[in-house]
Amino acid sequence: MSNDIITINKTQSIREVSDIIKDKNIRHVPVVSGEKVIGMLSKVDLQKISFVNTVDGDELTTALYDGLNIEQVMTKDVKVVQKDDTIYDVATILSKNEFHSLPVLENEKLVGIVTTTDLIKYLVDQY
Repeated sequence: MSNDIITINKTQSIREVSDIIKDKNIRHVPVVSGEKVIGMLSKVDLQKISFVNTVDGDELTTALYDGLNIEQVMTKDVKVVQKDDTIYDVATILSKNEFHSLPVLENEKLVGIVTTTDLIKYLVDQY
């Protein structure tokens, strides 16, 4: 898991979150209210809401960014794992669902995020 977590809150703008995802070169970001995870937002989620896309290198500009808010776009029913869950547990959840990241909690506190890329890197390190 990555424990250098970048989070967003529901009051931020879609455009601001898009910039964070691009600038930090990440694909998934937990949405928090205080310390509680209330959603997840991904680069793919932002691409799905694109009304008018123009591609300028890696930049995606979207006409709808200013008309929507985080709560309208984020995934709300977020599955989470606990810090002491096994890699098998994480792999099982990710393989049975259509998302590619899970917030990692220690009790109720966000302590990391694990992605399918993290699992692949782990497997590669084993060989």
